[in-house]
Amino acid sequence: MITKNIDYEDGGRLLEGYLAYHDTGKSKPAVLVAHDWSGRREFACKAAERIADMGYVGFALDMYGKGIIGADGDAEKNGALMSPFAKDRALLRRRINTALNTVRQLPQVDATKVAAMGYCFGGMCVLELARSGADVRGVISVHGIFMPGNVANEKITAKVLCLHGHDDPMVPPEQVLAFETEMTRAGVDWQIHVYGGTMHAFTNPKANNPDFGTVYKEAAANRAYRSIADFLSEIF
Repeated sequence: MITKNIDYEDGGRLLEGYLAYHDTGKSKPAVLVAHDWSGRREFACKAAERIADMGYVGFALDMYGKGIIGADGDAEKNGALMSPFAKDRALLRRRINTALNTVRQLPQVDATKVAAMGYCFGGMCVLELARSGADVRGVISVHGIFMPGNVANEKITAKVLCLHGHDDPMVPPEQVLAFETEMTRAGVDWQIHVYGGTMHAFTNPKANNPDFGTVYKEAAANRAYRSIADFLSEIF
């Protein structure tokens, strides 16, 4: 596997993505990986490597800026990093579209076959990428945030897969229903897989705070990754 850091820029902010792929001499479909609220740390990079092992190009994008990260369990700092993007969805959409444009220009990538997946805050990011009307094959939200912002949606062309824990306190059932209604009215090809007895951050082995609502669950994580593999195979 080949891995490298790639610097790119948005609005004067220097960003650092993490690229992972197996060199076969041919361009491949690519999957953007949007990090959780703690920034582009090891978890997102390992997810990009997992994508590479599926036979695609993985790119862990950077929403915050080069070297700007939070920490596991530091809700105050992580929340402060995420908050500007949750409040300003136009900024969020611009920044993740910059990552998309960066990936499309990489020689390893088949620019006609790009998707995006994201964890927690990153789930919000990839759903906003779809809402922005970006030309991507599909987006995958993994225990992501469904609630839209105050920016109108463009025509959504991406297929949408959401992998969600029923007991996730960040996204209660009424928000799930609202999202289903939003996607249906927009004519989107959407799926939501809901895992019973499962809380937020269920794919992260370091998540172990039931009071906060973040708990790793191996069975749900395994099911989620099988669904991700199937979805990517379908859209590519």
